Amino acid sequence: MRVLIRCDASTATGSGHVMRCLTLADALSLKGAEVSFICRQQAGDLNLLIEKRGYRVDRITGKPLGWEADARRCGEFAADGGAASWLVVDHYGLDARFERRLHRYCDKILVIDDLADRPHDCDLLLDQNLYCDMESRYRGLLPEACRTLLGPRYALLRPEFVEARRRQGARQGELRHLLISFGGSDPTNETTKALAALEMLPTEGLFLDVVAGSSNPRAPSLQAACAALPGCTFHTQVDNMATLMSRADLALGSGGTTTWERCYLGLPSLTVVVAPNQRLTTEAVAAAGATWNLGWHAELSPATLAARIAELQGAPDRLTQMSARALSLMGDAARREHPLLALMYGGSNDGTKTDAA
Repeated sequence: MRVLIRCDASTATGSGHVMRCLTLADALSLKGAEVSFICRQQAGDLNLLIEKRGYRVDRITGKPLGWEADARRCGEFAADGGAASWLVVDHYGLDARFERRLHRYCDKILVIDDLADRPHDCDLLLDQNLYCDMESRYRGLLPEACRTLLGPRYALLRPEFVEARRRQGARQGELRHLLISFGGSDPTNETTKALAALEMLPTEGLFLDVVAGSSNPRAPSLQAACAALPGCTFHTQVDNMATLMSRADLALGSGGTTTWERCYLGLPSLTVVVAPNQRLTTEAVAAAGATWNLGWHAELSPATLAARIAELQGAPDRLTQMSARALSLMGDAARREHPLLALMYGGSNDGTKTDAA
């Protein structure tokens, strides 16, 4: 089976689309699929990382010129190698027009989305986020025959997280280890704000892990700031995030795909909304009691953040309750294979058109 994946990462938009597509690519490769990527070359892209993971990357270069130019270049890449079984599209800038144009190069199309703000012409749609109106959000935006997988129990998680959850014991609510991670590029510089908040708190007996992605332009200054904090370890472009989350008692990070990694491991969290598309999901997860929503990043001060951390230092019951509710959102911990793989290989889940968490 040949699979093409169209996704992008950049300093401005972050790395979430590429990272979840890499998770899918790895799972498909283990089943024998031939997977390659089509990505724009731009500041903060992860094209070299994708190649390091063993996948071909066809690069779209030059100034972005809209969906038609994107479709033309993708068609040229797709035609080189014969018809694909699947095209995976994980891109907020592309819609049904792009997908219709690319149908001639592939048998089926999978769209990964979470905005529900534009029509799609696809055979399968995955939205792994939580919303109060999950089952109605895509009404009128999809073909009648399109199969949908909706909700966090369909989150694309790397095998390391599945294995870590199998080993994970019950969390006790004691706050001794704090994890700070704001994704690949942290475009709004929330990590610096978090470190400033910690400088306002007594941190004796508190261990800190601070993670910065390879596309974070402030990594050197963050590393220097971490060196000045007792008990603080700085990490860059880690490959053991599941381990860091497992040993943490509380995480501080943004919304987005990492939300589901934290929830899957029952890790209590303080979530900062750093992009408009994170707002509704973060509100829904907070309403379920699985995180504390700190709101829009520009309205959050280091002093307010410090107060929230201090409040949780003295609230073990609240932390254990948050952990339990996070776990409850994520469904079966023992799944051996993502349901998406069965659908892409011609199988089915339960015979229904739509599956929602």
